[in-house]
Parts: sequence; structure tokens; C-alpha cells
Amino acid sequence: MNQFYSRFLLAVMMLTSTLGMAQELLKGRVIDETTEEPIPGAIITIRGSNQQATTDAQGYFVFEQDLEEGDQMVIIESNEYLTRNIPVVIIKGSIVNLDPLYLKVDNIQQEQAQGIVSLTENDLADDDNAANNVSGLLQATRDQFLRAAAFDFSATFFRPRGLNSEDGKILINGLEMNKQFSGRPQWSNWGGINDLQRNQTFTMGLAPADDTFGGYGGVQSIDMRASQQRAGSQISYASANRSYRARFMGTYKSGLLSSGWAYAITASRRSGEEGFVDGTLYDANSVSLNVERKLSENHFLNFTGIYASNRRGRRTAITEEIKDLKGIEYNPFWGLQDNAQRNSRIREIDEPILMLNHYWTISPKVQLQTNASYQFGKIGNTRIDNGGTRLDNTLGRDVYIGGAPNPNPDYYQNLPSYFLRNGNTSFDLASAFRAEQEFINDGQLDWEDLYRQNLTVRENGGNSIYAIQEDRIDDNQFQASTILTADLADNILLTAGANYRKLRSENYALLQDLLGGTGFLDVDFFAEETANIDQVQNDAAQSDVRNPNRIVTEGDRYKYNYIIDANVVNAFAQAQFKTNKIDYFVAGSVTQTDYQRDGLYENGNFLGNESFGKSEKVDFTNFGVKGGATYKINGLNLLNFNGAYITRAPYIRNTFVNARQNNLIVDGLESEKSYSFDGSYIYRSPILKLRATGYYTQFEDGNDINFFFTENFVGEQGGFIQEVVTGIDRRNYGLELGIEYQITPTINLKAAVAAGQNIYSDDAQVYYTTDDQLREDLFGGGIVRDGNRVIYGDGSVNLKNYHVAGGPETAAQIGFEYRDPEYWNIGVTANYFANGYIDPSIIRRSDRFRLDEDGQEFNDFDPVLAKELLKQEQFDDYVLVNVIGGKSWRIDDKYVGFFATINNVFNIEYKTGGFEQSRTTNFQSVRDDRNNPTEVFAPRYFFGNGATYYLNVYLRF
Repeated sequence: MNQFYSRFLLAVMMLTSTLGMAQELLKGRVIDETTEEPIPGAIITIRGSNQQATTDAQGYFVFEQDLEEGDQMVIIESNEYLTRNIPVVIIKGSIVNLDPLYLKVDNIQQEQAQGIVSLTENDLADDDNAANNVSGLLQATRDQFLRAAAFDFSATFFRPRGLNSEDGKILINGLEMNKQFSGRPQWSNWGGINDLQRNQTFTMGLAPADDTFGGYGGVQSIDMRASQQRAGSQISYASANRSYRARFMGTYKSGLLSSGWAYAITASRRSGEEGFVDGTLYDANSVSLNVERKLSENHFLNFTGIYASNRRGRRTAITEEIKDLKGIEYNPFWGLQDNAQRNSRIREIDEPILMLNHYWTISPKVQLQTNASYQFGKIGNTRIDNGGTRLDNTLGRDVYIGGAPNPNPDYYQNLPSYFLRNGNTSFDLASAFRAEQEFINDGQLDWEDLYRQNLTVRENGGNSIYAIQEDRIDDNQFQASTILTADLADNILLTAGANYRKLRSENYALLQDLLGGTGFLDVDFFAEETANIDQVQNDAAQSDVRNPNRIVTEGDRYKYNYIIDANVVNAFAQAQFKTNKIDYFVAGSVTQTDYQRDGLYENGNFLGNESFGKSEKVDFTNFGVKGGATYKINGLNLLNFNGAYITRAPYIRNTFVNARQNNLIVDGLESEKSYSFDGSYIYRSPILKLRATGYYTQFEDGNDINFFFTENFVGEQGGFIQEVVTGIDRRNYGLELGIEYQITPTINLKAAVAAGQNIYSDDAQVYYTTDDQLREDLFGGGIVRDGNRVIYGDGSVNLKNYHVAGGPETAAQIGFEYRDPEYWNIGVTANYFANGYIDPSIIRRSDRFRLDEDGQEFNDFDPVLAKELLKQEQFDDYVLVNVIGGKSWRIDDKYVGFFATINNVFNIEYKTGGFEQSRTTNFQSVRDDRNNPTEVFAPRYFFGNGATYYLNVYLRF
């Protein structure tokens, strides 16, 4: 039987390989006009036919299909090069050899790509509202819709097809860069080395990728091999007002030398006291060294080292009240210290990457790439810790009260709305006016007051009540992969690979700055309201009961300390078939994942193995299958269809309920299942290029974890809680359209449209955990405490038909570009955005909203009003106009030029996202707050930048 299947498979392969085979009539080699280096991956098309070829690593291509005799036009296209049309005459019995075939560098596109890289790195990297954005994947493609999504739509955090960044893959030299913690790329790990990352391929959606199985968001594969870099040097200076203010970059690339060595190095410095948002400092230095050795004709060994250190001041979402008082540039995290800005929320990333890659040409049709990497370093996020001790003598002895006042200037008790709320016994217009004027005239963090309060306590023998805490992640990850590419026949390409990643992640709080104090008591005073400084009797207040009442100083770990061990093994295989009329592919993958937490502190709320030592190991086995086909109607018209079914393990961030405190694993944790299909009509001619795509994607059994403080968690008792949502189902569907029309050789019109819906397709389940001491007498029929879980009603959350937040669902663009023969260009686009939605509060959509503690509906519950209170906010539509332009000069063999963009020319104010606060959770509290003159716990919004610019000046030699 096995012999029968083997023979059957061989027969199918031989039959498929004979389809479309004919005499070799056209071949050639594509090379760079300036460097004379080969250009791999260039696409060669015969106009008016369905014939197409791709250049190999040495720039060669060949047509072995039947070609129509007579006059033909050959079109040569490659990213970052100007398209070239070559007339040829095909005569049977003779071979047309286009060797060499030179392409000119498209300087305009290169610099525009630099602008997109800059936008990705700066505006999508670290801010909470940007973490899910997938637009940064889309920088290396000529597809008009994807270029619009990457360059013009991404400023609004538009997500193509409603996908998150973890739905796509970033690879450098065949190694995956997505983080195991969240599945998202950490852009800052390779920021500032753009000049060595020009060799990129982007695989859209479910189309077959060269190095991996991929995902719904596509694959961006970056090749940093030294020998593949175009020889030459470049220095550049960029100025902007988005995140950094200035960037210096220098690059040297040798190309492959006659000695068999190749070198490429780049270094950059990016800096700025603040970007568009106040107080957002930027301090980054990057360097990358690439060295390659040609061991023989068939063996190359490449080393890549990347060090990108990035330090940034963060921002946050603000309410409409705050925006009206201070504007969209306001940031509450900073204040003046010694007449200099100091931001309390600093994000620092320092994770070097070392790679070793071996390239083996086993035969002209079989290549094997083997890769290994090691990444290590730290990610740190600082914040003010106000959980320290506060001296109080009212009882006739020194007693230390926990929880110093919140120092944030945008704390709700500092705003005018707090003094005007209904039912406020201190309702006072004068107090509201004073709060308003103080906030308008200052409204920033008072560093001097923090030091002053700490010094007062210190003089009385106490510890700091305020300190700077750094939440640290120290990762060590080893990764190895191998990728085999084999031309089984002239029209059959097999790709297979395996990848292994091992992560050891240390997570802890580091006391960074005592702010003038001498020590900090490592206890949770929110767990015990009053305590004697000599001894906190309640174990629940201890961060580590094995080291009680510990006084920590700067540089010490405290509060939480644990390790996550993770292992991921993946294998995939993919086969691509080409015939005269149909190209098709099939691919499959299998993945094994396991996680385990190792607690180094025994938390007072979770004694024994609940927090100390190793947790249960969780493991998942997942798989994916996908396939697609392209039907070539003729040389101008194509139809493309793709489909996939994929299961995916939860990421580390969604596996443990509260990894900082305990070993608890999400109840009923399971892999997310998803399926998707899309269909496209593609038209391409020298004058008009068009792609229209319809897509549908369904996600099932997802989960999420949120952390926040609520005012009425149980009864009127508030608490810090963890919200665990499971069984999340989402559905994304819609249309994409991209059009590019070449009116004249110098004028190009372009348009793009995205219209979709990203909704929760069903209700989900939710439960809550907390480490706060709750009054047991408050639990009744409506609120159930089951072990560590708190459940409202039946535990359901009404999410069905709510929109999944994350940028506008509708985006449209129309624009033009003029390219003068004298190497200058200008372009303008008008971009329309609509159907953006706020992120709804989950707890408000649970039974907590309508039921009291006895499990009965509130006596004054009004279903009509409740529906209005729970209606999801839709943001206003808006239009943004962007302008791009540049000029380059060729002086002998050197290029001098500049590239500039102005985004949001008319300084339009718009919301890119936001979320409902969950401080108020039930019908009565939400209704009462909504009836206030100004809502106290109003939604918080992220606002887009106003008018911004980016200017890059460069010299290539």
C-alpha cells in the first residue's frame, strides 16, 4: 500500500511538472545599474500574457513556457527600483538573452519607505494604543492599498482587515522576531538601522511565504546578509516633530569582495526632549554589524549583531474634560525638576540580538539555510509607587497609614468635575474654579512636593512614601531554525522548515529612586489599612512572607519576583505549483508550546505553592493549514483565492491570571481557533493597476486579562481586580480596493478604500480575582465567591455585536503623485476615516451592571436607560491631508537628496481610540455619574497628532 501511494505521488508530480513546459525562448539577468550587483526577487512579466518569472539569488530568470511569437513587451519590476519596459521579438528556435538588464534605483520610493519605517518605529512601537497595530508590517510592497495602509492610514492606528500585529510575522534572516509574551513585534529592538533593512519581501495575507507558514496579517521577511547589501555608503540627517526631533545615521556596505568577505555596518542616534505630545523624551542609539564569509561556491556564513537601545517618555489617554482644559498635547506624566522636564513613565528597551546564519547551495535547485540567534537584555517601565508609609500621630503614637495620596495631576479628585458632582456634600463652585485654574496654569507632576513629603517622613524616622518603581523584564531567548527550499521540478517549489525558541524571562519590580528617602517598606499597605512600622501582623500585606517587613533601597528587587520559562517548537511545509493558467499552493504547520511560572517570592495573599515555586506546566499542540490558487484569465486579469484554518496557543500574557502575585492559570484555558478566506480580482497593465479583495475571518475561544481599580467591586467596596475574559469570538469581514492609474509618464493617480466590520460574534464568559480583603458578608446570591474567583450572576458578558476597538473600520484615500524627469516629486493624498469605536468596559456588560448583591435586579433599573448607557460610542468621521515630496541630484557616482512629508496638513483634531473606565460598574453608579454636569469617570481617549513633519537629507556615495 505504501509503495502504491509513493508511485501515485510521483506520477502526480511528474504530470504536474510537464504542464506548460516548452522550449526555452527568453532569459536574462537583472542587475543594479550603479553597483552591478544582481537583484533577486525581481518580477518579469510578458505584457498581455499570463507569463511571469522571478529572478533567483544571482539575478537570473528564464521563460520555459510557450511564448507567442512576434513583438512582445517585457516588464521588469522590483521593490525600490524603477520599473522598466523592454521590447523584444520572440522567434521560435532562437533564444532572446537579456543579460545584462540594468535597473535604476527608485530614490523616491526608498526615501518614502524610510518615512514609513520611521513612522512604524516611533508611533507604533510602545504606546498602549498602538501595540496592536499591524500597519508597520506593510512597508515593503508596491500594492497601492497596502502602501496607503502603511503610510497614510497607520497614523490613525487603522488595522488592515481588523487584524492585530500578532496576526502577522516579522522575520530577520529567517528568524522570527515576534515576542512570546504577547506575540507582537518589538519594533524598537531593531529601530534605527533602516539602511541595512532595505532588502525586504512582504507576503500579503495568506499568500505563500518563503521562510515560514505565516499568519493572516502576512509575513515581512528582512534579509540583512552582508553580501546582499548594495555596495556603497550613506550619511543622513532627519528632523521631525512626531517622536524624536533629530536623527543622524551613517552606513557603510562593501558588497561581496573578491576576498570572499562582505561587511555592512550602520549606526544612528535619535533624540529629542519631547515629540508632538508634551514631555515624551526620546533617547536612542543603534548600531548593527554584519559580516559574511564566502566559504566556498556553495557555502556562506553570515553574522549579524544588532544593538538598539531606546529610552522614551510615555504618554496616556485623557478625558474630554482634560483635553478641553489642556489640549491634545497634554501629558500628565511629566513635571519640572530643577527647571528640566522629568517624565515619571519611562520605557527603556535594551535587548541586543546576535545571529549566525549558514547558507548552503546543495545543488542549483536545492538550498538550505540554518540560523541561530541569542537575544538578551531588559525592558523597563517606570512609574510612581505611592504604596509607601505615611506618618500619622493622631493616635498618640507613630502609626503608618498605607497608600499615600495619588500624586498624578490628572487624578479625578484634582479636576473641576469632582467638585461639581451630584450628591457631593462639598459641592462648591469656588473649589471647582480653583481646580480648573490650577490645572490650566500648571497641571503637571509636582516633583518638589514628592521630595518634600519624603524628607518630612525621613526627618521623623520613617521611610519614603513615594518612590520610582521600575517594572522589569529581563529576557534571555535562544532560537534556532532551518529552512529548505527545493525546486522539485520546473514548476514545483517545496519549502519546509523547523524553528525552536527557548525563553527564560525574569520579571520583577526594581526600586529605582527613593526620591530623597532612605528606604521603602516592602509591604502592600492596600492589603492592611493601618499597621505599626515595627511589625505588619497581617501576612496578606507581605510581598514575600519569607522576608517580612523588608526595607528595600535603590537597586533592590521588591513587590514581585518570578521567572517564566517558555518553549516553542514549530515545523511547516509548503508546496507551490505553477501551470500556464493556474498557480496554486498548499501549506501546513504544527506547533508545540509550553509555559511554566517559577515564583521567587511567597506572596502573603497566596501562601505556599500558590505563589512560591513552580506552577503547573501548561502546554498546547496547535496546527494550521492553508491553501490558495491564482487563475490567470489572461495577461491583464487575475483571480486569486486563499483559505486557512489555524489554531494558536494563548500567549504568556493571557495564560496566568496575575503572574506578579501567584501561579494561578486561567480557568478553562484553551487554544484560539480561527478560519479565514479571501478572494481578489487583480488587473495590471502599464497604465492601470487594480486589486479588489473581499475577506472573512472568524476567531473563536480567545481570552483576555485586564487589570484595574473599581469603586464598587462588591457592594460599595472597591478593589484592585483582575478581569479574566474567556470564550471571546470575533468576526472580521469587509472589502479592500487599491487603484493606481498612470495618466502620463510623470503623473500618477491613486486611490484606496477599506470598508469592513470587526465585531464580537457572540457573548463571552468573565470572572474576577483580587488580593484585597473583602467583607464576606457582602457576598450573596448575585455575587458568588468560588475559591479565588468572583462571579457575577451566570458569569456571562454581553459582547455580541459590539465592535472590536482598534482604529477606524472605514478608510478611503484619493491622491496623486508627480515625478519630474529632473528627479523631483510631489504627492498629495486626502484620507477619509470613519466607524471608529471605543473599547467597551467588560464589567459593565456583565450581570454586575443590573444585579444587586442579593442577585435581584435593582429596584430602579430601567432597561431603556440601561441600553442607552451601554451603547458603544462611535467616533466622529474626519479627513486628513498629507503631502510628500523630494528631490535628488546625481553628481558623478554620488546621490544627494531630501525627502519630506507633512501629515495632517490642516491640523485636524481626531480620536484614534479610547476606552471606557471601569471605576463605576453598576447601573446606579454609571447612571449617576452620567447625570453629573461633567462625568467624573468619563471615557479616556487617545488623540491623533496635529500637523507633523518629517524631513530627511542624505548623501549616497
